[in-house]
Amino acid sequence: MIQYALKCREGHSFDSWFQSAEAYDKLAAAGMIVCTVCGCTHVEKAVMTPRVRSARQTNAPENTSESGQIDVSSATPDIEKVLSELRRKVEENSDYVGKAFANEARKMHLGDAPERPIYGEAKPEEARSLIEDGVPVAPLPFVPSRKTN
Repeated sequence: MIQYALKCREGHSFDSWFQSAEAYDKLAAAGMIVCTVCGCTHVEKAVMTPRVRSARQTNAPENTSESGQIDVSSATPDIEKVLSELRRKVEENSDYVGKAFANEARKMHLGDAPERPIYGEAKPEEARSLIEDGVPVAPLPFVPSRKTN
């Protein structure tokens, strides 16, 4: 896994993890990396500061509690707020298609259905197939609320 600092065209900065540098390059080339703040798909790697510790700091990682557990809450205090806002924007501006997501995305890509913003659920193999076929999809950092009506 590799973590990159990213920046969108609108100037929003955020971090994201990727399986490898090649995975980042493939997703970036397909336009599948999306700004977590505004949804912009024009995202590039930002300048990163290396995480180097002095010899005196090597025994105790940053944000470590007395029990030895790493406290990530202080490192990302607004993550819940950001995810909540992202979820709200997706749900307000997209159609929930549930488990038919892969079929709907493929139909739109082929021109068999009108293009519109959608979200839903897909099995990992369905998502991989869409990506391999050039269908622009991206995973959401939350599980969609299942709508019953």
